[in-house]
Amino acid sequence: MPPSGTTGRAARFTLDRAFTVGEVDRRLFGSFVEHLGRCVYTGIHEPGHPAADSAGLRTDVLALVRELGVTAVRYPGGNFVSGYRWEDSVGPVGERPRRLDLAWRSTETNRFGLSEFIGFLGKLGPQAEPMLAVNLGTRGVAEALQLQEYANHPSGTALSDLRAEHGDKDPFGIRLWCLGNEMDGPWQTGHKTAQEYGRLAAETARAMRQADRDVELVACGSSNQGMETFAAWEATVLQETYDLVDYISLHAYYEELDGDRDSFLASAVDMESFIENTVATCDHVGARLKSKKRINLSFDEWNVWYMRRFHAEFEAGPPDWPEAPRLLEDSYSVTDAVVFGSLLIALLRHADRVTVACLAQLVNVIAPIMTEPGGPAWRQTTFFPFAQAARYGRGEVLDVRVDSPTYATAQYGEVPLLHATAVRDPETGGVAVFAVNRDQRRPLPVRIGLRDLDLAEVVEHTVLADADPEARNTLDDPGRVAPHEGRGAVLSGDELGVELEPLSWNVIRLA
Repeated sequence: MPPSGTTGRAARFTLDRAFTVGEVDRRLFGSFVEHLGRCVYTGIHEPGHPAADSAGLRTDVLALVRELGVTAVRYPGGNFVSGYRWEDSVGPVGERPRRLDLAWRSTETNRFGLSEFIGFLGKLGPQAEPMLAVNLGTRGVAEALQLQEYANHPSGTALSDLRAEHGDKDPFGIRLWCLGNEMDGPWQTGHKTAQEYGRLAAETARAMRQADRDVELVACGSSNQGMETFAAWEATVLQETYDLVDYISLHAYYEELDGDRDSFLASAVDMESFIENTVATCDHVGARLKSKKRINLSFDEWNVWYMRRFHAEFEAGPPDWPEAPRLLEDSYSVTDAVVFGSLLIALLRHADRVTVACLAQLVNVIAPIMTEPGGPAWRQTTFFPFAQAARYGRGEVLDVRVDSPTYATAQYGEVPLLHATAVRDPETGGVAVFAVNRDQRRPLPVRIGLRDLDLAEVVEHTVLADADPEARNTLDDPGRVAPHEGRGAVLSGDELGVELEPLSWNVIRLA
């Protein structure tokens, strides 16, 4: 049966340059490198690989990361950071200690550390910016200050001079810092109550600002909207930290459960609700404190992740502490990529408050890029929506209010078949429309009114869709799925007409 409400109806919305959401912050297209599985080792770093450079970085991966267009890169975790000793990751590689990583039941060799990470970012280009997390699980204020001094102080102190001794004369210039990771989660090493974490985060933030008043700080929000403490956690933490931090974090992962694809395709409904509820909580605390300051959101973990499958496998496995095991190596289908694109649309639709976002993760671990040790690297289906949004989603987000046929979902009720946003480049006047058709069976006609935009032509319409919704790119067939040219997008006067293929991610560029 077709979804309800689809017969004989087109989806519609109007774009008007006078009605905008906000400007896209370049950090919205960030990513995440954690010492987890093969993200680092045999992912971005593999000495001896045919494509490795003198630093052991895989140049084939570097090229794909540049193509992906990532900006801020969060490091070194994640759950990993709550057992992290930053001192282990600096100095001569041969002298670095091996440690047990409790988060992922692995052995960390520390062959790749802070200096190597900064070197990796330098080879990505000037758009790549470090976003460093400090350990507030098993460590605290003193260790955060020591790391900050080592990384950022120019010279003349014990730790800044030690950095120079280690071969990095110039400071790393890290501006953006996360005050721990998922401290609301009982799975986190050093898990704390909201009151305990709020006080520790405030003390750490205050001290870090004494060292450098211009740092930007992210307080831990809820690990997901389903946490029992959601909203109460944010309110308590912000009561302690409101005047000391710039952002509060959000994390969310989505997967298809029990064959309920209709709900999975509507995952962005939950993401948008999470964002809006967190904004409401932040603004409530600000009002209560009579503050004129505005807290923005750092959505610094988001993705499609088949978490239920992972937990079943992980809990069944023996705790044998391997090095860089194959963990969380989800293979993404066209369906996953369409949902992924919809999550990108949700972030763009809230660009006024979500000013940092990090796709978790970058390579091999629930990632858009996959590698084989000693072998090739390739793009997953999710690579394409991210790369297109990062390339064309720059400028002002236009206010898109969709009138669309709907369909019924078990989790979210009636949901629009069309999910869309649009971004206008103020320099060129061009507009990029990003749109998802959630209908699994039928094309969706869309009519877009254009007001005061002076658009003269359709430059391009690309589509990510496939007759097989389970199609994916693999080691054996790395080019199976890629965007193709759409047909039938017609600009007539002040209206754009287009038909979106079933179950599709679409980018329509207008000049």
